[in-house]
Amino acid sequence: MPQIIFLLSLFLNFLGPAPTVNVACVGDSITYGAGMANREKNAYPRILQEMLGEAYAVNNFGVNGRTALHRGDYPYTETEAYQQALKSEPDLVFIMLGTNDSKLQNRRHLADLDADYRALIRSFQELKSDPRIVLLLPPAAAFLEDTSSIWDPVIRQQIKPVIQQIAYEEELELIDLYPFFSERPDLMPDKIHPSSLGAARIARRLYETVKMERKLPDLPLRKRLSESGEAFNYHGYQGKKLEINGRESRIVQPKWTAPGNPWVWRARFWGHEPQTDIALLERGFHLVYTDVAGLFGSPEAVRIWDDFYASMVTAGLSERVALEGMSRGGLIIYNWALANPEKVAAIYADAPVLDFKSWPAGKGTGKGSPNDWKKCMAAYGFENEAEALAYLGNPVDQAARLAALEIPLLHVSGLADEVVPFAENTGLLAERIRQQGGAIRTINKEGIGHHPHSLKEPTPIVNFILEAYGMLPNLAIVPQPAAEYRSAAGWPEGCDWHCNHEDINRLLSNSTEVDIVFLGNSITQGTGGQRESVTYQPGQEAFSRAFAKYHWINAGISGDRTEHLLWRLQNGPYREAHPKVMVVTIGVNNFAHNSAAEIADGILAIDRYLTAHLPETRLIISGPLPTGLQPDSEQRKKYEAVHEALAAELPSDHYYPIGKEWLLPSGELHPEFFSKDGIHLARAGYVAWAEALQEIVDQLMK
Repeated sequence: MPQIIFLLSLFLNFLGPAPTVNVACVGDSITYGAGMANREKNAYPRILQEMLGEAYAVNNFGVNGRTALHRGDYPYTETEAYQQALKSEPDLVFIMLGTNDSKLQNRRHLADLDADYRALIRSFQELKSDPRIVLLLPPAAAFLEDTSSIWDPVIRQQIKPVIQQIAYEEELELIDLYPFFSERPDLMPDKIHPSSLGAARIARRLYETVKMERKLPDLPLRKRLSESGEAFNYHGYQGKKLEINGRESRIVQPKWTAPGNPWVWRARFWGHEPQTDIALLERGFHLVYTDVAGLFGSPEAVRIWDDFYASMVTAGLSERVALEGMSRGGLIIYNWALANPEKVAAIYADAPVLDFKSWPAGKGTGKGSPNDWKKCMAAYGFENEAEALAYLGNPVDQAARLAALEIPLLHVSGLADEVVPFAENTGLLAERIRQQGGAIRTINKEGIGHHPHSLKEPTPIVNFILEAYGMLPNLAIVPQPAAEYRSAAGWPEGCDWHCNHEDINRLLSNSTEVDIVFLGNSITQGTGGQRESVTYQPGQEAFSRAFAKYHWINAGISGDRTEHLLWRLQNGPYREAHPKVMVVTIGVNNFAHNSAAEIADGILAIDRYLTAHLPETRLIISGPLPTGLQPDSEQRKKYEAVHEALAAELPSDHYYPIGKEWLLPSGELHPEFFSKDGIHLARAGYVAWAEALQEIVDQLMK
């Protein structure tokens, strides 16, 4: 056996290391990282490099102020970075230009943008490396008011459509970054350039693009669409308008298909608030629509949908479909799902009609629509209004069935909706489903009426659908550096996340006989210790007293999530320090970004890494400390779900769910132990935490 292993190693050495995938990030100051803290480490190409790892070489070819226009004030094609990008013979090229083309002095040349942008693309297409090319639509500049400078209306109305038309004709991939920043001025401190936190968002999205499994759209549907229908450009994607089974229909194809050929089926209002649809096309979903607008989800509408579904599955699409219904579209998606539950992957309903007595009848608090009410009664075949009002087949009447079917449900609704009142539709259905022990996710928009639908930044909706198909990547297990930079994190001015990482590494490197390393986020950071980079230390006194006889190091960094801690462990001298005990308290900062299962997987990945690389270190894995002021809060529910998963998977001698004893008999967080945010510890909480840990550490040290 040793001889076989030796020969195998010789063979692998002969083959050489695995080839590196060269990635070229082409762009302007947004790619370069202008204006952000610690650009060299926080520009999105650098973060992407850290996420992708050694098998990739990600190069930043961004140059400040550059235009795609050849006659712009500072053309990108005249830069040394452009020449270096070509010489790098990339396997993958991300191109993000157009922001500076919106400046007043460049607008007079916008007629050239199509030709100049195509020439730039062609220069990469002609390389021997034959790279995959992905066009990035520039982020929003919606917060800048100087119309002579970069101007958002020009980006949105003139530049984006040109790039989308090129992508449509050249069949190039697109990623729309515009929505990412359209409502997030906090991620654009100077109103133009993303902060390091904004750059991290871009990097995570591009990581998905690089790693997502793709296949060519070689379905029977593709051939069928090439032979019939009226072609149209749907935001850069190939669309066809055609008649299927006698109904007006539309089908939009992605540039490539995701495994299983997933699709989203829109019920009504084609093209309205398309953010979610575009984001799913980016990820390999087909988008389809067939018009049953005047049938109000009646049995006839369900029959038409049955026929359309059969034609789509025969053409190669998945047998399970994600349903999307806005307003009156809610009736058809729910009625069809109840008739065909095994065919439904998920339901996304947006300000949906769920009871025709509410709309169009207007028998509740809404105004209704008399003309539509007549059409609705006719579609269902009711002889009179009394018969219609006695009908108990509306979606709100089917809560028990929906709860039992366990179809993933997401509703987005305006709480001030006077057309389709929330309380009579989504609110009522959600209440009944939960009473039956079922689950439904709701995103309720305060002060918003029936319009606008959807979310400008559709990530929560997109992730919901990806999760339903088992396609949502778990970034909580992908090691990556954080990009936090703000002094509000408890750091001195000018000290960012990397400064803290280096401060911890210094302590580890300069220490001998380390007894304890406390790993975590801001809660752990608050224990103070010898950290020079921490200004807020509410737990210093309690931890110094409890662990006075030990040499301990505080390795907590504010804002850290599981993925950041994984990266720190792999890029810091933790193994060389040989700590006797490591205390890991992590996960609460993942709550806004990940499901309970994903968070638990991130914590388990940390445990596996430590077990493999520090086998003689005793581990105290706490997961997140209690959070959520009330026992029925979403924070508390996620906390409980994370710990349920950890209890089932972690070795019993690693798992220490500290803090459950700090809850009041009512289930509320102890007000003396926790701050008002229901997350961070007060000084009394640090005392309780130190005492609980001291007992465990003393026992392990024996």
